[in-house]
Amino acid sequence: MIRILLADDHPVVRAGLASLLADQPDMKIVGMVDSPGDAVAAAAAGGIDLVLMDLRFGDSPGSGEAGGVDATRRIRKLEDPPHVLVVTNYSTDGDVVGAVSAGAVGYLLKDSSPEDLINGVRDAARGESVLSRQVASKIMGRMNNPLTALTPREIEVLTLVAQGQSNREIGTQLFLTEATVKSHMGHVFNKLDVTSRTAAVAAARERGII
Repeated sequence: MIRILLADDHPVVRAGLASLLADQPDMKIVGMVDSPGDAVAAAAAGGIDLVLMDLRFGDSPGSGEAGGVDATRRIRKLEDPPHVLVVTNYSTDGDVVGAVSAGAVGYLLKDSSPEDLINGVRDAARGESVLSRQVASKIMGRMNNPLTALTPREIEVLTLVAQGQSNREIGTQLFLTEATVKSHMGHVFNKLDVTSRTAAVAAARERGII
């Protein structure tokens, strides 16, 4: 039996997922929470095999890392942690890289078919990698174009630039020198073929990178 915790701040989404998965003979919903902190606390209490984690829990613009990413990282640091499968509406490169880097075993979009979601839950519970088709295409695109694909750190820096932070502020948050931040932005400019921070942010948003 796969014991599942649903972590999403939308009651309708939680109810829909619970209704779909509860019908499966090998699955049991053991809890539903609406905040990242509650998800970590429930996982720490034990008795959970898989957490279905939303990516953003009403995060305000400029608040930094998505709540689901931080919760995933904290859960995966627990002793004997459950696997985490991200189920979200967001599919930018930064979101995907952040979730996978935090330890998520998979990444599905909420518009996935019921069959894909059910199969994804079973695979994720076994620790197998699960990716929606759209996310898989993004990753393959990065692998096929390694010279123009932004690195996780470049995406992280550019995301903070998009939030209006200066090089000094970014350096402080990421524990980097200003020179290193400038170097990362130089690589971003070259890869996106732009000459300004504003243009870099616009190009990245247009391409779904941030």
